[in-house]
Amino acid sequence: MLEIGSPTSLCFRTNTTCNALLQELQKIWVDIGESDAEKDRMLMELEKECLEIYRRKVDEAANSKAQLHQSLVSIEAEIASIMAALGVLNIHSPIKEKGSKSLKEKLAYVTPLLEDLRLQKEERVKQFVDVKAQIEKMSGEISGYSGMIGSLTLDDDQDLTLRKLNEYQTHLRSLQKEKADRLNKVLDYVNEVHCLCGVLGVDFCQTVSEVHPSLHRTNHEQSTNISDETLDGLQQMIEKLKTERRLRFQKLKDVVESLLELWNLMDTSQEERMRFARVSCVVRSSESDVTEPNILSTETIEQVSAEVDRFNKLKSSRMKELVMKRRSELEDLCRLAHIEPDTSTSLEKSTALINSGLVDPSELLANIEAQINRIKEEAQSRKEIIDRIDRWLSACEEENWLEEYNRDENRYSAGRGGHVNLKHAERARVTVNKIPSMVDNLIKKTLLWEEQTQKSFLYDGVRLVSILEDYKLTRKQQEEEKKRYRDQKKMQDLLLNRRESIYGSKPSPRRSTSIRKANGYSGNVSMPPTPRRNSAGAANSDVMMTPRSYSGQNGYFKEVRKLSTAPLNFVAIPKEDSASTYTYSEPDSPLHN
Repeated sequence: MLEIGSPTSLCFRTNTTCNALLQELQKIWVDIGESDAEKDRMLMELEKECLEIYRRKVDEAANSKAQLHQSLVSIEAEIASIMAALGVLNIHSPIKEKGSKSLKEKLAYVTPLLEDLRLQKEERVKQFVDVKAQIEKMSGEISGYSGMIGSLTLDDDQDLTLRKLNEYQTHLRSLQKEKADRLNKVLDYVNEVHCLCGVLGVDFCQTVSEVHPSLHRTNHEQSTNISDETLDGLQQMIEKLKTERRLRFQKLKDVVESLLELWNLMDTSQEERMRFARVSCVVRSSESDVTEPNILSTETIEQVSAEVDRFNKLKSSRMKELVMKRRSELEDLCRLAHIEPDTSTSLEKSTALINSGLVDPSELLANIEAQINRIKEEAQSRKEIIDRIDRWLSACEEENWLEEYNRDENRYSAGRGGHVNLKHAERARVTVNKIPSMVDNLIKKTLLWEEQTQKSFLYDGVRLVSILEDYKLTRKQQEEEKKRYRDQKKMQDLLLNRRESIYGSKPSPRRSTSIRKANGYSGNVSMPPTPRRNSAGAANSDVMMTPRSYSGQNGYFKEVRKLSTAPLNFVAIPKEDSASTYTYSEPDSPLHN
């Protein structure tokens, strides 16, 4: 039994139909009366037409097969190309896998695969285009030519593998990092420029716009330029601003120093100084510490300069008063330090020079200032010796008080304050006994100072060593006079005792007084003054000179100190008091340290 739809069944049905039609045609021909020759001719034509139809159908089928085969080959080639571009390694041909399949089956198999690969390729191409567009954009921003980027296209044979995509993405990430670093660097530079412009009082917008307009954006569409040219421009601008800051800082510092000098010179009130308190701190600050806005602006410097000019004009009108004031200060310093002031800038000479116009008051004032500084330095080096002199003079004053106390016949009375004076007298005796060692130590200190400074130590114009030597000589002479007096008194007492033993009675007070007068002493005996040498120009030979008395003779101070020259009542002084008062031992001086 024939299978329906098979080629044999089709051929059988065709033959059956053709035979039926042929029999019907032959019957018609019989009815018509066609000849056999005509019948044969017509059958030949019919057979020829059938062959042409079969041939045409075969050709059409062959062409269709060729087209299907070509399409299949093209699709497979495209699949292979896409898979190669995408980097798919498992490339297997559908034809080779199943050779028994028809062309249409194979086409139906590969067509969806091609569509899927095309979609994958389109997606991959989009990724490549996006990455390359970002790379081009960032490269342009870094190089400074971002406006010249055009549309990107990919070649058909472009490598679209994941490896290549990863390379592009890695490059993109490195560019993104470089862009972020450059952007941070640009922002740091811009912030530094902003700080410098604030300190200098310069327009920040105009300054950064000179480097690149995008650094001060007026809209958000324009991105900040991060090219090498912009970075170099910002660096150069910062160096320029720092140079300007350094010049202005030094200029303002010089002007402020001048202003401070004028303030101190003219004793400017604190209220008036407060107007420029903001800039006065510049003198004590370094350049990098000055961060206050507009502190180094040209307006600030001009204001301070104008103030200096105003004070200079005021200074010229008050210069004479300032010179007089500074000279008085110099004389006060010299008086405290016991140094003779320079007579070239005395009040009389300074006034005469200023009035004559022969000397610039500023130069004269500078000369006095230099003298003041020199006197201060010298006073510092003389301080220890001056302190020792003051202690010595204080001891001399205690000695004078003790002499007056010893002459007082009522010193032991139980009156008010008697015990206080007794304690004072004991302390004074201890101090007086230290005077010789004080003087010796003072001479040693003075000679050491002279050796170190290579000049004489003058005390109000007189060499201190000469004063001390004269003092020691005078004191020694007085001690010898006291000793002679005590010896004479002992001899006198001895004669009186002998007369008492011979005559058996004491002489009357009147006779005793006459004896004392005959021996050259009265009831209240004073030591004869010892003449001293005239090296210090002493006007009175009865005066033992101290540094204070030398000062008076030189006309600077009018105080004259008399040391150990008051009349001493040796009769009224008990022997133990007299011995304790005028026995000068030389213990270690407490000032010799």
